[in-house]
Amino acid sequence: MDTIFALATARGKAGVSIVRVSGVKAFDAAEALAGRTIPVRKPTVANLRDASGDLIDQALVLSFSHGASFTGEDVVEFQLHGSPAIVSAVLVLLGDMDGLRLAEPGEFTRRALENGCLDLAQVEGLADLIEAETEAQRRQAVRVFSGELGDKAESWRVDLIRAAALLEATIDFADEDVPVDVAPEVRELTSGVRAELEGMAKGVGIAERIRDGFEVAIVGPPNIGKSTLLNTLAGREAAITSSVAGTTRDIIEVRMDLRGLPVTFLDTAGLRKTTDEVEAIGIRRAVDRAEMADQRVFLVGSTPSELPLEEKFGDIVVQGKSDQHGSGVSGLTGDGVEELLEEIYIVLENRAAGAGLAIRERHRIALMRASEALTACDFQLQFGMERAEIAAEELRTAVRALESMIGRVDVESLLDEIFASFCLGK
Repeated sequence: MDTIFALATARGKAGVSIVRVSGVKAFDAAEALAGRTIPVRKPTVANLRDASGDLIDQALVLSFSHGASFTGEDVVEFQLHGSPAIVSAVLVLLGDMDGLRLAEPGEFTRRALENGCLDLAQVEGLADLIEAETEAQRRQAVRVFSGELGDKAESWRVDLIRAAALLEATIDFADEDVPVDVAPEVRELTSGVRAELEGMAKGVGIAERIRDGFEVAIVGPPNIGKSTLLNTLAGREAAITSSVAGTTRDIIEVRMDLRGLPVTFLDTAGLRKTTDEVEAIGIRRAVDRAEMADQRVFLVGSTPSELPLEEKFGDIVVQGKSDQHGSGVSGLTGDGVEELLEEIYIVLENRAAGAGLAIRERHRIALMRASEALTACDFQLQFGMERAEIAAEELRTAVRALESMIGRVDVESLLDEIFASFCLGK
């Protein structure tokens, strides 16, 4: 393959900028810029010069040989002083060298996948790690990037291949007297795997919420302090507040880090019956969005009011404008806000604890495909060894589903979409 290069750090002025080169001509490129051979896996300070011999920069150069780098290829990294002019000059020189070209988005990581340094789940974990904004997102992404999901899939695969081997042996010796009934051992292997598959599939929804963020809707009647509470949570005037009921017409979103959990708070229109057409639209949107939210905070007044929403498990009901009523929560004074956040955090943290290693809908689909194939295998075994061949095929279907989850088969159509989300130097 071509030798590729790109800026691996953010553009703009910085203390240090890193230019990465990967491929068979990486060491040649380093030697051309430094004017001497760069030792492998030994940090070296080198003067980088252009074709005329003029000094461009004094850089720290790191080199990694084939099989010992992120991509699995020969790799050289130039740690430059973070001047845009220096970076531009080095990129121009690399681009002028024969056999070198600018990397496409995500191409370094794609080569790591193609060279067996990462599986597809690890690639997705790396993408999430780069995007992580909270501690919960970081922890989840690190678990997947470290290869835990791939290791788990491999352990399932080993059990299923063992089960398939038992059935294949029965098929191969069908004309002979085989004294051992393998069905019980096969069922034991498949039932254990199936239980784990289904358990992990159930945690995908929560894992996606950790990655994308939980939504908490603040709902209640008009003029109960919803927008003022949102502004206090945001630490800024995110929503317009006034004494006029029905001021909020659209949904206002504020994203924040709640003790490591990514949470988006939603300020919604006051819920009431109205003849105002525009306000009615806002109320319908508020109800629809609140129905889809992970949690709702119902701000209520001193007198009960009928709302077009039913409470769900985990929702919080608290009196608004405690500065006027003496109890509850007040966005104006801050009374009760910390206690409310603590209650929200406890609910969401308990839900987050249900997240597993599978973090995407693609993973859930692969897990359920494998589980369904194992259920079909068990069904065929009920008829005895006369259907062993069909049962073995169902096992192979389950194995292929697991292999697709970590990128061994049937994933070519996904690769372009996945790597398009990576930055140029990754």
